[in-house]
Amino acid sequence: MNYARKRCPLALPAVSWAVGAWLGLSSALAEVRIGGREYVRMGDWAKANNLQLRWTKRDEVLELTNLGWHLRFEVHSPEASLNGVRVRLLFPLAQHDGSVMLSALDAQTTFRPVLSPLRSSHSGTINSICLDPGHGGKDPGYRVGSNQEKRYNLLLAQELRDQLTKAGWKVSLTRAVDAYVELPERPELARRRNADLFLSLHFNATETSRGSVQGAEVYCLTPAGAPSTNSRGEGAGAGWFTGNLRNDRNMFLAYQLQKALTRDLGMEDRGVHRARFAVLRGATMPAALIEAGFMSHPAEGQKIFTAEYRRQIARAIVEGLNAYRKATQASN
Repeated sequence: MNYARKRCPLALPAVSWAVGAWLGLSSALAEVRIGGREYVRMGDWAKANNLQLRWTKRDEVLELTNLGWHLRFEVHSPEASLNGVRVRLLFPLAQHDGSVMLSALDAQTTFRPVLSPLRSSHSGTINSICLDPGHGGKDPGYRVGSNQEKRYNLLLAQELRDQLTKAGWKVSLTRAVDAYVELPERPELARRRNADLFLSLHFNATETSRGSVQGAEVYCLTPAGAPSTNSRGEGAGAGWFTGNLRNDRNMFLAYQLQKALTRDLGMEDRGVHRARFAVLRGATMPAALIEAGFMSHPAEGQKIFTAEYRRQIARAIVEGLNAYRKATQASN
């Protein structure tokens, strides 16, 4: 369908729908099947979430706003932004009967967890976390010259552990030395230690465009039935995994971490992504994976190799974790 040649006015029909548990609202939205998947009208969805909708560039850019939120969509883009934080969509926007459509799975698993974060259903506190320094031992991760990613993952984890401990968190690591830990064992260690959260720490690299590719990106597990948004394509299957039990909290955790890294640290915002990484698939608690910058970038890489910059990264991560805890912890 050629979106560029068709006008896409947003329909706002005054229709009352039956209760929809998946949406978490008092009224559900009519779903339309397009290309084998379910969509909802963007105008209906905006109205149900008390968001005002307007085109800022007709048929190309639309914004949804209220006192607390500013969402921006580009009709031909695979991304959206939530209060300035980039988020990859599971499926592109579609068009139907003159209306722009949002996939029901994005409405449910990309936006609802951020717009309406779930609080814990019990009175316990969120205070323990398992940090996973990526790679290690026989697996060096990315190499940039003599610099191996596994070393800086561990150094970041150790700095983050120290800062979190001072902030009152209980912290454990999947590895404390340069040793290899099997991928499925990492979230299993977190489970055995009764961790409330699991966070895998990595740095990125690229073989091309080294002078321009930089910034942070945070991953959470891809929901069942959707393709992963990571360009490397790990875990291409669209099935269900244990980690999908925490889809709502996974997404909100990833969002808070990405917001903190890009706002507190000023890193380029490469967005919140979805992937079926092995360390996320088996997590029984909310989990995310951070790519905290590009070792291959001439400037960013040199900063990553310094203790002071890693302290700043850790400080931003602590802010993101505290924001997540404040928003989701049950009231006593």
